[in-house]
Amino acid sequence: MPSDFSDSFLRETERHAAWGAVQLETLTAFLPEGPWTADLEACRYRQGDLELRVGVLGTYDTSEGSWMWGWANPGLRGTEVVSLAATVERYGRARGITELTEEVLDLSGFPDPRRAAETLAFTGMGVAGAPGYIGAPAGPATQVYFLPDDPQVPRAGLDAVALPRTLLTGAQLIGHSAQHVVSGYFDHHGVPHRTEGDRIVAELPGGGAVEVTFDAAGRIAGVEAGIVP
Repeated sequence: MPSDFSDSFLRETERHAAWGAVQLETLTAFLPEGPWTADLEACRYRQGDLELRVGVLGTYDTSEGSWMWGWANPGLRGTEVVSLAATVERYGRARGITELTEEVLDLSGFPDPRRAAETLAFTGMGVAGAPGYIGAPAGPATQVYFLPDDPQVPRAGLDAVALPRTLLTGAQLIGHSAQHVVSGYFDHHGVPHRTEGDRIVAELPGGGAVEVTFDAAGRIAGVEAGIVP
């Protein structure tokens, strides 16, 4: 990931890395093929034969390499369609995460500006607790990012069998702090967990426990789950 994001932003991103990656797969599988349309005043998004309630998270200008949060868009500011984006701004202000509070971010100096924009969308999704995000071209040089705000969208649950792959994949997404990835995943699913030295131990729903160990460099060294039948 780009190195020009702040540590506080990257730590926040990693809290959502593992569950967010799985949730995006779930959303992608749920969305039908087909062209899209949106009625921003009604907070409605339609793709194929599916209609969803959505909010506008932000837009990415591919020509300038800049990101604008939905809450900062002059044409949308204060409207219902950017209410979810506004929660992201409030969260960032409360925690001093500047990337979430600056109206427009210049990403042109990043090694991969488009990937940086996707990282902002991903983190905004996580902060808002949305079940994914939808990126769609809204013009020759504009990509708009929507947050689904609709119970129709399935939410991925905790999968104990896939847990090792899920955590390892999440830890590789940013590569900043694997412990934030693991604790963020358990926090998202409401799973009690504790840190014991170089490991995190979580109590799985329905019984059993999972132990995630870390090596001297802070990387995931092992994931062992004891599942009660």
